[in-house]
Amino acid sequence: MSDQFQLNLGSLRSAMNLTLHTHHAARIWHGRPASDGKNGILGLTGFVNIMNKMKRGAEQDDPYSDMWIIRMEERLEEAKLQMRQIQDQLDSIMAGLPKALSIGDNLNISPVQVPLFVNAQLGFKAVYLLTDYDDLTRRLLLAHHTALIGRRDMEHWINEGAKILRSVFGLAQQYKYSGATRDDIAAKNARGRDAVEKYGELPQDVLEGTRRSQFAPPILRRGEAASDTSGDAAASTEE
Repeated sequence: MSDQFQLNLGSLRSAMNLTLHTHHAARIWHGRPASDGKNGILGLTGFVNIMNKMKRGAEQDDPYSDMWIIRMEERLEEAKLQMRQIQDQLDSIMAGLPKALSIGDNLNISPVQVPLFVNAQLGFKAVYLLTDYDDLTRRLLLAHHTALIGRRDMEHWINEGAKILRSVFGLAQQYKYSGATRDDIAAKNARGRDAVEKYGELPQDVLEGTRRSQFAPPILRRGEAASDTSGDAAASTEE
């Protein structure tokens, strides 16, 4: 009876909203569609969609998707450190405020709120990075307003923060689902040979599945029913 009850349970979901206070962060969230004479710029919503596809590829035992998850996790950690370095420099500048002067947080009186529907954990990592950038931009605007930095330095650091995020998004855009499984590559069948020819050889530990990201999903072998439990407390983002 208990087993039957458990089988009838749906997936867990929780409502999530992201609050952004700066136009700079909102532009990175939305990105820019391609238009006449201008290339499109991937936004965070598009990045999350790629992370969702990457996760599904890893679930289907595509070792190349697993390698990409490892690569994206490492790049996101690197980006977090890069953003922190700018924050640390700004901390030193903000320390120049007189002790007699008390300034509160620089918050937008009408911030934008966007709903979050994210399946992949690395999608959340990017969301956290965007909130760091939003916070950095607010503080840079405040530092300029209070004459701690000039406009040129303010714009330089705002642009540097945006470049960090866009470099992460740019790397993700190179991802392609190979369509092959580890068994295909081991058997050297047509599908496996095609994947190796297109995407190159993989490190042996990734190919064997002994090295996977801490955020890699469970592998569903062919013929198994797809499970949605790895998406508990989340949902998928759509552009």
